[in-house]
Amino acid sequence: MVFVFTEGEVTEPSYLDIITEAGALKNPAAKVELRIANRKKKSDRKPIDLVEMAADFLREKTREAKRAKLKGAAAQPQVWCLFDHDNDPRVPEAMKLAKEAGVHVAFSHPCFEVWRLAHYKAITGSFDGVCDLAADRLPFHRGSEDAANPKLVLPGQVLGRFTQARDNARRMNDQHGDHVPKFDRDPYTDMHTFVEDVLGIASY
Repeated sequence: MVFVFTEGEVTEPSYLDIITEAGALKNPAAKVELRIANRKKKSDRKPIDLVEMAADFLREKTREAKRAKLKGAAAQPQVWCLFDHDNDPRVPEAMKLAKEAGVHVAFSHPCFEVWRLAHYKAITGSFDGVCDLAADRLPFHRGSEDAANPKLVLPGQVLGRFTQARDNARRMNDQHGDHVPKFDRDPYTDMHTFVEDVLGIASY
C-alpha cells in the first residue's frame, strides 16, 4: 500500500487516478494499491503542512502494524508527499523534516505543470520559479476545450505519452549538477521515478 498526500486538490489526484486506472504494470502480479490520504481535505496543503500530516500518519500506521503483528511490506507502509516549490520558502525545511520522519517526497520545480509539460516537449532553461511560465506553455492551457478547467488532468492529455515525458524529464534534470540541492533545481521533477519505481507503472 502506498499512501500519498498531494499539495493540489485537483491536478495531482486527477493525474494519479488516470495512470493507476490505465497504466501498464512492470509486474502485473505486483499491483500497488494507491490511496490519496488527504483527498477530501481542503486546507493545510503547503509542503510543510503535508509533511507534518504525513509524518503523523506514518507513525500511526506503524503503530497499527505493530499492534497487529504484521510482517514484511505490510508492516512498513510507504507514505509519500507530492509537492512543488512554487516559491514556498519552507520547502527546504519540509524536505528535511520528511527525511527525518521517513516520509518520501516526489518534487517538482517550479510546479507539477512542468511534469505535465514534459509529456509534450523537451524543457530547457529556467522558469525562475514562476509556475505560470510553465503552465502557459501547455498546449491545452488556452484556446481549447481542455482550458475550461486547466487544473484538471484529462486522459487525452497524458495517455500514450509516458515514455516521452520520462525521457524529457531525465534530460531536463540532467541540466543540474549533483551538487545542486533538489529544491534549487529549476526546472525539475522526479514524478517519472515515482510512477515507475513506486507505482510500478511501465507505461500509460
